[in-house]
This record gives sequence, structure tokens and C-alpha cells, in this order.
Amino acid sequence: MVSKKNNDLTVFSSGHTLHHNGVFSKDGHWIVYDGRNDDTKIGETSQIGIVNVLTGEEKIIYKTQNQTIYGPGVGAVSFSPTEDKVIFIHGLSDANAEKPYGMSRRTGVGIDINLPHRPFFYDARDVSFPYTPGSLRGGTHSHCWSGDGQLISFTYNDEMVDTELRVVGVMIPVAQQIMVDSVQGNNTGTMFSSIVTDVVRNPVPGSDQINKAFDECWIGKKGYTLHSGEHIPYAIAFQGNTLNKEGKQITEVFVVHIDSEKILRDLNAVGKPGGRPRIPQGVQQKRITFSEKGLSDTRHWLRSSPDGKFLYALIKDQNEYNQLGQIDISSGKITLLTNNNFSIDYPFNLNNGGNQIAYVAQNSVYLLDLRKGSTVQITSKEKGKIVGAPCFSPSDHMLVFNQYIKDQSGNNFLQIRKVELY
Repeated sequence: MVSKKNNDLTVFSSGHTLHHNGVFSKDGHWIVYDGRNDDTKIGETSQIGIVNVLTGEEKIIYKTQNQTIYGPGVGAVSFSPTEDKVIFIHGLSDANAEKPYGMSRRTGVGIDINLPHRPFFYDARDVSFPYTPGSLRGGTHSHCWSGDGQLISFTYNDEMVDTELRVVGVMIPVAQQIMVDSVQGNNTGTMFSSIVTDVVRNPVPGSDQINKAFDECWIGKKGYTLHSGEHIPYAIAFQGNTLNKEGKQITEVFVVHIDSEKILRDLNAVGKPGGRPRIPQGVQQKRITFSEKGLSDTRHWLRSSPDGKFLYALIKDQNEYNQLGQIDISSGKITLLTNNNFSIDYPFNLNNGGNQIAYVAQNSVYLLDLRKGSTVQITSKEKGKIVGAPCFSPSDHMLVFNQYIKDQSGNNFLQIRKVELY
């Protein structure tokens, strides 16, 4: 059941942008957001905040220094599932008109919400050769914790070589910080970072080569089990752009197993001048879908069932509407779960129980019950534009989403609204 009443959680005349994952604290009491009022304005955004789901109390937990339209900029923030810590994109502190915030000039910064305004770097950045193993030299973004809160995945663009080529990487906990030279553009990190997907500039048509790896998810809350019975504790599913035999770009689904020992052992994967960081030896990606049309080009992130047996994605139907699709991870078979006469507009989320999916379409929030195969509309259309991915609370009893609401002066600000689910 769904409560007929949905409530505004935030009310101040400022932006409150929710990330596509991990917006709730582990106890479900706080929601984290960044101060954007426009999804494209991370470089101009200065604040990370939290709001209490019961009282509506808002707190600013981090604010950039010397913020301008060129940076540093912050955004895309998410909670650890096991600690009171958040990670978010942070542009370089020396951003200016010549080197503004950009996809290859940003890192993952953390805050313990019990120690606000005391930032630390999760990933090390090293732009001075010789590069330090465990560091990168570009921009990590759209961070996502593994189900147990130990590892962090991200997408990455290198600052030095092939800036436009996007790959997926991981951060692995280590006993000692990744220390780098104290030069401009560098920062020490608390975790060991590595690229885990392989891309090429020009894929061979009809091959499994890709020119972009992106918008990933962790498989299962505790990994998944192969047909052989082997359990894989950490694995990532990601989207990869291939070329079919006719040379048309198709987005397919790939999987890479994350072996921390192999990643930590290959210290040369950090790369050399003139080349990008590479996949560590022994780490290999595998294509699992071989479809005619591929995934939808509407930006969205893959989602996994808790047991890791299924992935979920947006798929275009014969009418070019975005529908929800289920992918069998063992066979790659794609099954459409919805048959709407309209298109899903934004990323979606699966609840923690693995039995409901929330998405936005026609300026309303919808809830798909995977057990019944039925969909209900849970918000009305009397207010402003709804954007982004609705997010479930840890207990699955609440859904939050972003909607533009007019303030007393008639200006639209992105607010956080909640719906109680029973």
C-alpha cells in the first residue's frame, strides 16, 4: 500500500539534488543531497547537506572555499551503507577560467556526518611521474559502495591521455594511505584506486571491444554464484558501447569480477606517461548481452537483484518507449517487465528487498511490483517537474524523489519530497 499523502522534506529556497544511489544514511534517519538546482551545474555548486526524514532539519556538512562559476564544485553525494560517511564529487581546489571543473579534474571526497566540514580524499590523484600505484590522474565520479560498504566503484576520465574515453574503476581499502608528491593537482587518498574495464578508441565492428564503459552497479548485495558453484564476492556490471557488424553503436552489458589481490599486486597498472592506466593482470571483462538494439540511450544506471541473479536496465520497445527490462546474468536473456504506452524518463531504483522498482514517467512516480507484475502511480501531477531517480529508504518503507517547487517569490527550487510506503 501507498500513503495518499506525500510530504515536502526540504523547504528552503535552494537546490537539493539527490544522487541516483545511496541517499539514505544506514539508519534511515538522514538523506544527503548537494546544492544544485540544475543537474548540469556541479562545477558551480558549493554545498553538501543532509536533512532529517522525521523533523525536516537541514544541516550543511560541507562547503567549498573560494567557489566560482569555474569550480571547485561539489555534487553527486551518497552514503556508505555501513558508516555515517558520504562520498561526493569534488573539483580541484585551484579551478579557474583556464582549467575549470571538468570530467577529468575531480576526485572523491568524504565527510563523516558526525565531523562536518572536515573533508578527506578517498582516491589519490597523482599527475607527476613516476605515478604512484593506487593513484589515478584524472577524475572519478558517480561513486557507489559495494553492498558491504568495503569497496567503491566509479567512472573515470583520465586527465593526461584520451580525456573523452570513459572507463569504470574501483577503490579498495588498504592499511596505509596512498601517499603522493605534494605538487599542484595532487592529493593523497585513503583507498587504492584502479581501472577495471578496457576501452579502445575505435572498436572493431562486430567485436566485443568498447569505446566507453559507464553507469555500473555492484552485482548482488554479497556478490553472486556462478553455474559452477563458485561464489564471486565482488563483481560489477556495466554498460559498454560496442559497434555492431554494420558499424552502428550498440550499448550492451558487461561484467567484471573484482579480485582485490590481483589488483593490489599489479603495481604497473598505474601506467606511464603517454598512456592511460590499464586493467591489472588477471582482471578481465566479459560481455553478457548480445541484443539487436542494445540498452536505451536515456542515461540510467544498471541495478542488480539482491542475490545477483538478475540485472535491470532501460530498454526501448518497438515504439521507442523506454521500458524496464530484466537481464538474466547467466544467460544474458532480456525480458521486458513493463508495457507502458509512454516512456520512462529518468534512472530508476530497485528497493532493498528486490521486489519493487520506482521510476519517473509523465511527471509522476510509479511503483512496479515485481512479484505481481503490476504498476501503480503513487504521485499526482498538481505540482512542478519531477526529475531524477526515486530512492528507497533502507527499510523500504519510504520513497524520496526530487521535484521543482515554487517558493513564495515564485522561483522554482529543487526540493526533496517523500512518500510513505506500507
